[in-house]
This record gives sequence, C-alpha cells and structure tokens, in this order.
Amino acid sequence: MQKAGTAILFVLCAVAAWGQDPQPVSEGIRRQLHIRPASSTIFIDGIPDETAWTTASVADGFYNNFPDDTSKAKSPTEVRVTYDDHNLYIMAKCFDKLPGNYVVQSLRRDFSYPISDAFSVVLDPFNDHLNGFSFGVNPLGAQREGLIAVGGGQGVSTDWDNLWYAETHRFDDYWCVEMAIPFRTIRFKANISHWGINFTRNDLKRNESSTWSRVPRIFNIATLAFTGEMTWDRQPEKRGAAISLIPYATAGINRDYTKQGSTAQPHNGGLDAKVAVSSALNLDLTVNPDFSQVEVDRQQTNLTRFDLFFPERRNFFIENSDLFASFGFRQIRPFFSRRIGLASGNLVPILGGFRLSGKPNQQWRIGLMNLQTEGGRTWAPLSENYTVAAVQRILWKRSNISALVVNRMPLGNRVNPSTYNTVVGADFNLSSADNKWNGKAFYHHNLTDKHLPDAYAHATWLSHSVRNYSVDWNHEYVGKNYDPAVGFVPRNKLFDPIASKTNRISYWRLEPGAGWNFYPGHSRINNHGPNVYADLYWTGEGQSTDRLLRGGWEFNFQNSAYLSVNATHYYTYLLFPANLTGKAGGLLPVGAYNYNNGMISFVTNKRKLTTLNINADAGTFFNGNKVSISVEGTRRIQPYAILSLAAGYNYVTLNGVSTKLWLISPRFDFTFTRAVFLTTFLQYNTQLNNFNINTRLQWRFRPMSDLFLVYTDNYRTSTGETINFNGLAISNRAIVLKFIYWLNV
Repeated sequence: MQKAGTAILFVLCAVAAWGQDPQPVSEGIRRQLHIRPASSTIFIDGIPDETAWTTASVADGFYNNFPDDTSKAKSPTEVRVTYDDHNLYIMAKCFDKLPGNYVVQSLRRDFSYPISDAFSVVLDPFNDHLNGFSFGVNPLGAQREGLIAVGGGQGVSTDWDNLWYAETHRFDDYWCVEMAIPFRTIRFKANISHWGINFTRNDLKRNESSTWSRVPRIFNIATLAFTGEMTWDRQPEKRGAAISLIPYATAGINRDYTKQGSTAQPHNGGLDAKVAVSSALNLDLTVNPDFSQVEVDRQQTNLTRFDLFFPERRNFFIENSDLFASFGFRQIRPFFSRRIGLASGNLVPILGGFRLSGKPNQQWRIGLMNLQTEGGRTWAPLSENYTVAAVQRILWKRSNISALVVNRMPLGNRVNPSTYNTVVGADFNLSSADNKWNGKAFYHHNLTDKHLPDAYAHATWLSHSVRNYSVDWNHEYVGKNYDPAVGFVPRNKLFDPIASKTNRISYWRLEPGAGWNFYPGHSRINNHGPNVYADLYWTGEGQSTDRLLRGGWEFNFQNSAYLSVNATHYYTYLLFPANLTGKAGGLLPVGAYNYNNGMISFVTNKRKLTTLNINADAGTFFNGNKVSISVEGTRRIQPYAILSLAAGYNYVTLNGVSTKLWLISPRFDFTFTRAVFLTTFLQYNTQLNNFNINTRLQWRFRPMSDLFLVYTDNYRTSTGETINFNGLAISNRAIVLKFIYWLNV
C-alpha cells in the first residue's frame, strides 16, 4: 500500500503539470473590467444619484449558473465599479420585474447566500485563483462577508468579520445596492495592477443564479478559477489608519447547583489589535482574550467509537485560518485551534499572543502564530506555549506546496524542552486551471521527547469532476504513535471500557467513489444520477476493521428541492469492546459484524416560507437493529423571524437491549432590525441527560461593535428514554454581559 500511495503522489504532480491551462473560461478569454477613479464623492445610501456612477466602469451581461449554465440570465444585473484613496466602491442594479416579495431569510448579518435573494462581489486581489474575499448584501440591506480559501471550491467561510459599508434601496423594477469596501479591510499587494473579480446574483423569485464571469453549474459560484480580471487605472494603496483596537469587557453571574449552589461573579477584560504591517501582511495581537462562546455548539448524537468534531468559532483564529488549519484531512488534522485554551472541556486562560499572516508577494504566503496559556489549574497545571508556523508557495497556475510546524511546550519556572510535542509536515495541493482536477498529498511527522516509532501520517486524494461525472480516490495511513497535541486525529485511538484504557493502533484507509449526472430537458428535475462509494479500513498489520459499500441515486429538482436514496453494507471488526449508545446493556464484544441499511433524504423547496428536511434510515446494526429519523422544519416570518424545530430520534437494539435516544432542538431567531437580534436555542439530549437553554440578545450599536446579553441554563434530565420535563434538576445557570468596541486609530 505504501507503493500505491507513492504512485498516486506522482500522478498528482503529473496531473498538476498537465492541467494548468491558463484559460479556464469556456470562451477562452477572461472577462475584463478597467476601473477608473471616482469623479465625485459617493454617499452610501442605496440611491445611485452621484455623478461618479455615470463615469464608472460597467459590468453587465450576466450568465446563468442555475438552472442551466448555457444561457444569459433572464433577470438583468448592472454593476458599476470605481474607487478613491480609501475605498473600493461597487453599485449594482438588480432588475426584477416579477411580482411578489423577495426571498429574504432575515436581517441578520452573515445570512445564508444560497437560500436568499442577494448580490455579492468576489475579490481575488493577488490574482492567484487561490484565496480571496466575498462581500454580499440582500435586498433589505443585511450584509455578509467571508473568506475564500483553497480556490473557493468549498464556498465562502462567513466566520470572518470586518469593517465595510453597504446600503440598499428598492425601486419599482429593481433593487439597488451601494457598497464601500475600505482598502484597509482586505489584503492586497500595491504593485499588482490586475485583480481577479466576479459578481454574483441570486434571484430566487425567478429561481435563477447568475454570475458576470461564467461559472459552470457543477462548481461553487465562488470558485476563483472563473473570475474575470479587473485592471486598475491607478494601483490602490493602503492609506489612513493602520491600526484597529478591539477592547472587550465581560461581567456575569454563575451559579453551580451541583456544588451546594455556589455562586461566582466572573468579570474579565482584554484587548485585540489589528496592525497593517503592509497592504498584504497583517499582525494580530491579543492580550487576555475572551474566548467565551456567545453562540453554543450544536449537540450531536454519537453512535460511533470516535470523538466528534466541532468547528472553531473564536474570532482570533478565523482570519487566514485556512493557512494553518487546511493541512491534512478532516480526520487527520495536525493543527486544531480548539486545542488551545481548552483542556478536558474546561477553559484555560490565554495570557496573550500574536499572529502574523499574509502574502509578502504574489507567489508566497506566510503565517506565524504564538500564544501563551496560564497554568495553575487542576486540568491545566502548567503554563503552555503554542507556536504554529506555515509557509505556502504557488506552483503553476492554481496549485501550491505548503510546509507546517506546530509545537506545544509546557512551561514551569523555566522553559522545559524535554516535554515538547511537535508536528512537522508538508502538503501538496492540486487545482487545475479549469478546476476539473483537484487533489492533495501530504506527509506529517510527530516529534516528541519519547522518540516513538510509527509517529507519522501520509495521504493522497485525487478528484476529477466534469459536467456528466465525477471520480474520487483517497488513501490514508496514520501511525499508532502519531498524536499531535494541538491536532485532531480520532481514529487511531480506541477506548476499551472493560480495561478502562485507550489503545493506540495504526491504520490504512482507501476511499474511492464515483457519480454520474443526467440533465433531462423540459423536466421538473434539473439533474439526477447514480453514485457509488466505498470506505475501507485496515490495521497497520493488514487486518480489515471497517468496510462500507454504498450505492444510491440523487435528484436535484428545478424548484431547489432535493431527494436521495441509497443502500449501504457495513462490516466492522471490533478490536476492543465498545458501547456505542453510552447506555447500560449496549456493550458489544470483540468480533466481526456484518449489517445493512437503507436511507432516504428529502429537502423541500428552500425558497418557500415553510421548509422541511427529512432524513430516515433503517436496517441491521452490529448484532441488532437501528432506526434513525431526523426532521428539521423551518417557518420564516420574513424578514423578522425564523422559527425552527430539529428533532432526531434513534431506536437502537444491541445485545437484545433496546435504547431510545432523542435530541430535540427548537430555535427561535428574531431580527427586529439590522442591529438588534434575539436568539433562543434549546437542546434536549437524552444521550447526555442534558437540557440546555441559551438566550442571546445582541445589539450592534455601531459597525463591528456589539453588546451581548447571554442567559444560559443547564438541567440534568432523568435517565429514562422519553422526553420528561418533570424530571429536570438544575445543574448550573449563568448570565453574561459582553461589550466589544471596534476603534480605528
């Protein structure tokens, strides 16, 4: 298998060299936009009455992306672009002659673009087709900004927040948006006169998605391979304030009812700073950062032998996070920022740190991060220092090679280098110019003071996607002693509940898959087709432990509904006993298990005020049976409220013992204005015997400055298998006031 992995690596390199066609667009020529300085002052109010717009550069003639990608858009969009010393200005007229209301989810910032009427601009300031920015607005003026990483194939990450301005106004036959994006908000190199750019439009009333520079419908509309080119009449410079200060303060009351009702009144304060070292390099500084969660994690029912992954939500780790966090694969992460500041589920104060990140030139991208935590706690007795360094070099048109070093070192009264945990590694990322070929190959090595063997991981992935089919291949190897202290690698650790011991194993994985697409004409179905998938695991000694073989069919409807059906065969060999439900009687003995199930998934028309998402599967499960049903219903009271109820039910029989697991999650999201939001989120989890209530009031009193009031309750539920609010017992209760202020110096 090692030879197979090496062969795939050579194939990746060969495909990369062969697939770098410099003209990915079907016409063979990138769309061009020449941008000139504004001829007058522009006021951002959504009304395009300034003289500057009459002389600004024009982008129009949008192409469809959905429901087809072979014709011009039926809903015209006209975009004008200009700039001054401080801002890039964009004005778009989104024409709409159909009667009826716009499809708008809410007034909240960072709305979901695919299910909202919206206009957005995609920027690639380095014109490298790899990293960029997205700024979007819906017809009611709600804003959405995000980062585009790894070429944009995975869409836009809206975890990133920054300062920019937009207003809209609705006219008889179109709605208009004016945007001002400060140059200090984005990263660019002053000597690059050509930027990648695209404009996108969602008109869900007409059920149409369109782009200025054509993007094939099999790819995400934010894919940077298909941007047009914007040429500056005069190259922009980063002017004005170069420092942003973001102080915060928190105060609250916590009461722990499991400790005789002990009460605490925690308070905290700290400061983040953003320093523009250059137009392309940014230095982030933090002193006593507050990483408390104002948004709770969505709980999950776990019927596997492995830890679940929860994404990072803390602002300090977000910008340029892909440079550090994109190494490895989803289940083989050498760096996972949630390991910093958390230990055994408890918070560990971070004293301070810095992050330098950006692009010193068009070919290179660098990142350096260092943070220091505080010790003196039972779960974190020693202070620890975390260092992460990454460098990336572009190869050919859109591919790159990257190197990473991650180090965690506990500190006592002095630096103690004899207890280090370090990961060094390199990743090769493939993206052909036309985005049809994508792939990755990496090798990571874990270095510790114990000098253990088999402490490395390597993998390769290769994907080929065209209009009618896609084919994927993946191989992985993880050594039993590959254990990055600041990473996430769950599958080489298996817990034995009998011996109360975690055992380490090495494993191989092969993961091939393929899918086909058919496009029937004049049908309610936009596209449909079969797919096959396999997921196979062996121990390092060659023993088969897991086998999944799946076949199915998917349907994407013209009205945005979705249906899939599939059948799956599983084989699992348990090397150690396992309790998958966490309940009494669920312990499975060592041995081989064969089982099968069928699954159906259905999503209704997402443009409607009421939507439904249903997933159901049933079949055998190890030595028993399992029926799983999850339903999420949403009612939109446009644009002021979204009321939803998610319910998951698992009926599991193992060893002849039946277990019922419920996870009920109602959510009430009110957006009274674009500045005042109220969210209440409830979670009732019978697997964890927990009922959680989280209510958050947010007031954005000025751009990027917020006041939060958060109320949280946790209750212990009865150990039964039914929803029983009579058996609730209070565990803890808290109320927190948090103030954040953004100040440009």
